[in-house]
Amino acid sequence: MNKVQKLGCACEKPDSNYTEYRSSELGTDLTNGRHAEVSIQQCKLCQRIWIHYFVEFESFSDSGRWYKGIVSKKERPQITPENAVEFLESLEWYVYGGSYFKSAGEFGHGKLNVDL
Repeated sequence: MNKVQKLGCACEKPDSNYTEYRSSELGTDLTNGRHAEVSIQQCKLCQRIWIHYFVEFESFSDSGRWYKGIVSKKERPQITPENAVEFLESLEWYVYGGSYFKSAGEFGHGKLNVDL
C-alpha cells in the first residue's frame, strides 16, 4: 500500500474544483472496453501531482465515475492509462465521485468500480 501524507491543501478535499489544477491528458484506458480518460493534474497551490481516471458508459444513465490519487514525481513516469487503476487501488486513500455514486466527492481506498 502506497502511503500518501495529507498536507491540508484544498486539493485533498473531496469536492475540490477542477480549476485548482493544471491538467494534461495521459491517454485512454481501453481495458475491457472502458474508454476511460486518464489525465495528470497538478495542484496550483501545493504542486502535488494527481492521477485522474474518468469512465462513463454512454448506454447507461448515471454511470459516470471518477477517481483521483496523489502520485510522486518519482512514480509518475511509470503510470500509464492501462495501469492507472492498479496504481489507484494501491494507494492508502484516493478521492472518488460522479453520477454513479451520486456524489461530488468522497474518500475511498481499495478496489475501484470501473466496469459495468
